[in-house]
Amino acid sequence: MPVETQRRKEQDRSISGLFEMRRRLPDPVLDGVVIDICGYRETASGHFRNVEYASLTVPLVISFAEPFAIGLGRAPGDNDRFASFAAGLFAGPVMIESFGGACCVQVNFTPLGARRFFRLPMSELTDSMVVLDDVLGAQGAALRERLGNTPDWTTRFDLAEAFVATRLASAAQTPPEIAWAYGHIIGSGGRTRISSIAERLGWSRKHLAGSFSNAIGIGPKTLSRIVRFNRALRLSRQQTVDWADVAADCGYADQAHLVREFRDLAGETPTALAGR
Repeated sequence: MPVETQRRKEQDRSISGLFEMRRRLPDPVLDGVVIDICGYRETASGHFRNVEYASLTVPLVISFAEPFAIGLGRAPGDNDRFASFAAGLFAGPVMIESFGGACCVQVNFTPLGARRFFRLPMSELTDSMVVLDDVLGAQGAALRERLGNTPDWTTRFDLAEAFVATRLASAAQTPPEIAWAYGHIIGSGGRTRISSIAERLGWSRKHLAGSFSNAIGIGPKTLSRIVRFNRALRLSRQQTVDWADVAADCGYADQAHLVREFRDLAGETPTALAGR
């Protein structure tokens, strides 16, 4: 791919004197597998805090500098330091802190893409951060060294994309039943009944839950919760929000149900989150 085409796919974001961030959308050959690739570098000392809400993103973080402090559903402690790692899906907020010396490339995978890339039951990553050596072995260590010795983001992104594409070339395909069920839940906004999906496949609900856990790390019920929450989150960013309407539109029993889900998956009430 011509360099100019690659650069048109990249987006810059920076806050003067604090950090720089570069983002690239994946090559079309990685559609459905990779969401995007990001580069992040802090350029000033300080204490940075960020909260990520429950999502369907499986990140691979390859660090060249200081580790991040990460807590699942809570503030990170002194022992919660992670440099290069993969993180599975987590049905709750993730608190991330850094201290002015972070620099990394992050490849964000779709849940089904992550299963093909890592070649592991995704339940092994659920609710956890697993160090790079344990998920990619010597190949991961070699990739980290190459990325760390590369001076510019564009070349780093090229290397990361090529690594993912090469690994996928010999990866097993997602079972069609799981791909269909996953797509059906996403397409329905998380509102479809799990029993009806199991019935369509001719599977028991237990078999469906086990197959989902292997393929993406969570069961179909939890997947539906995260899909509904993220749809409500998008609607909450409108200029005027009627929470009762949002609750009904996203398939919640009532507004109180929506509030409980926001507390569980974002760590905040809808109004607090929307205001911030």
